Amino acid sequence: MTSAIIVVIEQKEGVPTPPSLEVMTVARTLATQRGAAVVALVGGEGGSETASALGAYGADKIVTHPQDPTESGLWATAVADMARSHEPIAVLLPHTADGKNLGPRLAALLGAPMASDCVDLTADGETLVAKRPVYAGKAMITVAGKSHPLIATLRPNALTAQEQQGEGVVESGQSQQNAAPALAIVLKEILESAERKIDLAEASTIVSGGRGLKAPENFQMIEDLAAALGGAVGASRAVVDAGWRPHSEQVGQTGKTVSPQLYVAVAISGAIQHLAGMRTSKYIVAINKDPEAPIFKVADYGIVGDLFEVVPALTEAIGQLEN
Repeated sequence: MTSAIIVVIEQKEGVPTPPSLEVMTVARTLATQRGAAVVALVGGEGGSETASALGAYGADKIVTHPQDPTESGLWATAVADMARSHEPIAVLLPHTADGKNLGPRLAALLGAPMASDCVDLTADGETLVAKRPVYAGKAMITVAGKSHPLIATLRPNALTAQEQQGEGVVESGQSQQNAAPALAIVLKEILESAERKIDLAEASTIVSGGRGLKAPENFQMIEDLAAALGGAVGASRAVVDAGWRPHSEQVGQTGKTVSPQLYVAVAISGAIQHLAGMRTSKYIVAINKDPEAPIFKVADYGIVGDLFEVVPALTEAIGQLEN
């Protein structure tokens, strides 16, 4: 009998990432519907510290494992071994760079169906039903996992993390002496920026700029507005290709897919490649001098005007509200 939902937790310095807590909330809801237990799996150094926070987000059991998740082949094997021992209904992961790497590996190892980049996951009797965007975000489809477990990755910010009342039991997983795969990815070093910026994929507010800004130095206006809103800075592909901003800030089909609560698009026309990366945002605000710009078709609010007048005025107004 299947009786568990496993959540693979990502952590940084002993703290679970926001996307992981969002997945925990989904798992708790599904577990309540199905009468199942939520089992959180945390790997690598810092796992014990992470475990203490997970009970408050609905974990019935937290398994800390010594395997380093950056060794993706061995980590996938460790997660698959634990999944087999729990006979889970589902194995859930955040749709992050690590989740997109790990999910398909688990599906292959477990011979299980997979749904990626989900924005919703519910139970329909014995079947798990996932909703996910297709055709560069132009449409949503519903897919059903007809066998267990269903491997699913959930888009960050598509759902809200909610604290629960409870305290999970912590167990230690056993390290397996598995041989490294013939083709292994080995992480040698992590280089962090001197500036601690908000991760674009995890940001609840994003202000993105396009080539209508005319010059890289004008991105200071985007940075100021983002700072006033407590958000992150994004950019269109044209801006990144021009060398104005780093690729890590690119939003779109060939950049990052984001789902913030608020997305402000400044001087971005709204090409389908860009829309594919942000159209699932809860609220979209567009600022563009062209009233026929495609971005206005998906925007909840639009301002037709000169960005060099609108953006500084908006930043100033927000600053006055805070004061």
